[in-house]
Formats: sequence, structure tokens, C-alpha cells
Amino acid sequence: MTPDGHWKRLYPIRFRHLAGDTSFGRWQTIRFRFRPPMRDKRAESCNVEEDSIEIVGAMPSKEQSRFLDPLVLPSVAEIERRRQSLGLIRPREPRFFYKRKSPVELAEEKAAYVRAARQGSLLDNALEALDPTPYKFKFQFSDAEHPHIYTNGDWEAHAMFYNGRRRGQSEAEVLEWMEHTFNVEYRAKGMVFAVGNQAKRPHVWQLLGVIRLNELSETEKAQASLF
Repeated sequence: MTPDGHWKRLYPIRFRHLAGDTSFGRWQTIRFRFRPPMRDKRAESCNVEEDSIEIVGAMPSKEQSRFLDPLVLPSVAEIERRRQSLGLIRPREPRFFYKRKSPVELAEEKAAYVRAARQGSLLDNALEALDPTPYKFKFQFSDAEHPHIYTNGDWEAHAMFYNGRRRGQSEAEVLEWMEHTFNVEYRAKGMVFAVGNQAKRPHVWQLLGVIRLNELSETEKAQASLF
């Protein structure tokens, strides 16, 4: 997201920029060079010169809701009507749940990691070595127009699982912690979903990010509109 509220879809981004010493976080400000992609016609998409990525700051927590809340739209359908390929919605009655992957699904996902890691000139040893999480993470929710069930494609949800296991928690303990985080804490405090469509199938939408975000009061919204 640019400072003036325009979406940017960055790719290719190697796994080391999502986890590791060179990673950048959700609320960090980065600077980078890019060019329009050759095949992806979505207006928000940027072909990033990966080595140009530079972390230059971070957004204070007190400013995050004021920045993002005005960009929240009522439904996925409304995002599509506006001809956007990325957008934010505030889900109604969201419920996080999980489903164990089959051995075939795990093997296919691992093979996909290897293919992606070896694609083109962007060798990504960290991604190739990564084992898929054994569970699919999903959300059931409604927006202002329709009910949905989306698989959670947010890397941070899978990182939660990995981190819990590294701390020595059992799978059951990690899953219970994730359920409490999303179904209790986030629902009570406020959350938004970042959603995006697919380049080849623009009417197919996916859950790309789960963001803990306070909902502004009407007074706060009026104040935010003045900036």
C-alpha cells in the first residue's frame, strides 16, 4: 500500500524476504524499484527489482487504523465492481478452522515449493527446503452481500504454526492457540481481510492476509477524513 492508499502487488519476492534476516514486516515501510509486468494486466501488480528492496521505516500502531479503515469496502463484490484486484473487507462473524491435508496434498504442495524455488533465475534455497504445514487454515465469514469460505493464504498464519512448534508446543496446543487468537482475540478487538483475485481467473478471489485492526468509531472516522 502506498502512502496515498494505492495497492501494490509485489512479485517475485523470494522466501527470504518473508522470513529471515532480510524479511520485512507488515507495517514496515519499504522502498523499491519496479517495472510493469509483461503478462499480468492487473493494475496493482509490480515486477519488483528484488535487490532494490530497502526498509526505510515503520508505521506506528496508533496510525494503522486511521490509515487503513477508510480503504475498507463492504464486500468482495464491491471490490470487483470497482475493478480492483486487491482490497480490504471487515468480515462478519468470522470463524477460523483447520483441516488436515492428505499425504497427496502435502506431496503436491512440497513439489510446488520446489518448482517455485527453481523458477527462472530466482533460486530460493529457503523455499525449496521448507516443509508445508500439515493443515489447511480456513475462514468462514460473511461480508455485506454474501457468505464465503476462503482458505487462508496468509504466510503469517503458517508462520504461527511453525513458531508454535519450534517453541515445543504440540500440534494440538498450537491449533488451540491459533483458534483462540483468531476466534476470540481478533474477533473481540477487530480484524480485516486483505483479498485478491487471480490473474488468470479474475473472478476467483482469495484470502491473502488477516490483519488485526481496530474499528474506528464514527467520530474517529470523521477525524480521519480530515487528513
